[in-house]
Amino acid sequence: MNDVSAARTRVLLVDDEPTIREPLAAFLRRECFDVEEAHDAAKARELVAAGRFDIALLDVMMPGEDGLSLARYLVGSQNLPVIMLTARTEETDRIIGLELGADDYVAKPFSPRELTARIKAVLRRGARATPESEPEAMTFDDLTLELTTQRLIGRDGAEITLTGGEFKLLHVLAERAGRVVNRDDLLELTQNRRADVFDRSVDNQVSRLRKKVEREPSEPALIKTIRGGGYSLAAKVRTR
Repeated sequence: MNDVSAARTRVLLVDDEPTIREPLAAFLRRECFDVEEAHDAAKARELVAAGRFDIALLDVMMPGEDGLSLARYLVGSQNLPVIMLTARTEETDRIIGLELGADDYVAKPFSPRELTARIKAVLRRGARATPESEPEAMTFDDLTLELTTQRLIGRDGAEITLTGGEFKLLHVLAERAGRVVNRDDLLELTQNRRADVFDRSVDNQVSRLRKKVEREPSEPALIKTIRGGGYSLAAKVRTR
């Protein structure tokens, strides 16, 4: 989607609390968003199967399938931008959501106007990240990263399952192959946030990714650690 004007933006709003969902939906409609509401993940999946959306707003804590599980599906299978909404403030929940591929994370209570600004910011980033000339796939070290379907095809031709966060991380490194990308920049580019001094989420994600893409995970040769710098993809990348 290259035009991020609210008038043409379809929003999927998923929250089991009608006292939160309904006023927020009404506000977004006044801001000219086209909003579909779902009270649980099952209804959200039904709506996604029936039509196209530009972004999803997901409550984390819901009965049945929770928002994190739904985010994994929407990002991984539908390539849909996601903003998580939650009353929980635990850093672990926030990091898990972002590592699954969520684009932003907003704690309740929040200002509807701030949320509107965040929606537009996420859509602008998506528009910049998907220009008309973007390649369909990137190939390196006998691996193929399919950008249009967000899949990684392994050396044996079988798909390697990646989380949304792992896909974003590998994509960022492949775009900058041969260059050092520091941890702060990786967090900014993949999770839209800055690191604090104790933040190890990028290192943990790289460790998990290496187990999936390295020929010898105990001796990584593809994703190199640059001491004091960050990480670098040590491979020639071809695009198509």
